[in-house]
Amino acid sequence: MMINGETKICAVIGNPIAHSLSPLIHNAAFREKGLNYVYVAFQVEDLKDAIAGVKALGIQGLSVTIPHKIEIVPYLDDIDSLALAIGSVNTVVNSHGRLKGYNSDGPGALKALKDAGVILSGSRVVIIGSGGAARAVAFTLARDGKLGTLTILGILTDQVEGLIADVRLKVGFKADGGLIEKDGLRQKVNEADILINCSPVGMYPQAEESPLDRICLRRDLVVFDIVYNPLKTRLLRDAEEKGCKTVPGSEMFLNQAAIQFELFTGVEPPVESMRNVLLRHLQG
Repeated sequence: MMINGETKICAVIGNPIAHSLSPLIHNAAFREKGLNYVYVAFQVEDLKDAIAGVKALGIQGLSVTIPHKIEIVPYLDDIDSLALAIGSVNTVVNSHGRLKGYNSDGPGALKALKDAGVILSGSRVVIIGSGGAARAVAFTLARDGKLGTLTILGILTDQVEGLIADVRLKVGFKADGGLIEKDGLRQKVNEADILINCSPVGMYPQAEESPLDRICLRRDLVVFDIVYNPLKTRLLRDAEEKGCKTVPGSEMFLNQAAIQFELFTGVEPPVESMRNVLLRHLQG
């Protein structure tokens, strides 16, 4: 495909952004479907000016990553109901100069768990993290997962308390949680059926870090790490050694990207091609 005056541009924005694999899989999907699109990455520090640039340049769609998922909300013209409730946006579609925000992180995580055969109904879930991705996962599971309990743990008091309060108010689910403390974390994980790491701990290049000590893990625990690079984080490796069922972040990443692809193009995504490209890269 040759880039020309009719090529539509999509992009991922964040800071930092060099590690992102979104251009890899979206461009592969565009080629697979024969679409005159190109997908690039922009490191963005000044979000307000970046959004003005999106409108001025007619950029078709954005993937939004750390640290802009919450900050971007006031700059949009319209927001999908789920993203509005979550208060976090990871996808923006430009329709004739109007920017509409969506959140595909939560649905992507939910599909990853279901595809792995994880039973959510009645389960006790612990989420580590309280940022944009954690908000998306917490809201989606509380709304659609029929959970037994939901505990949210983080390192920023206002952020954690705000997320718990929002889940209770907007979804009507009695979530609880608080600050991460070593002894308290071990107790909470010991009481859980499913552990989900929604923090960036363990992300490349700090691939040997883990959000919790392996002593907290046990055989009957499901461990889902939304970090996708590396493919097997330290947390997932420790969980496998303990005999836990594990769900890699690559599946959530793939699922949310497939949703974004369809929002950007209106075309059904070539999911298997996207998965193959992603896994080939992550497996080196």
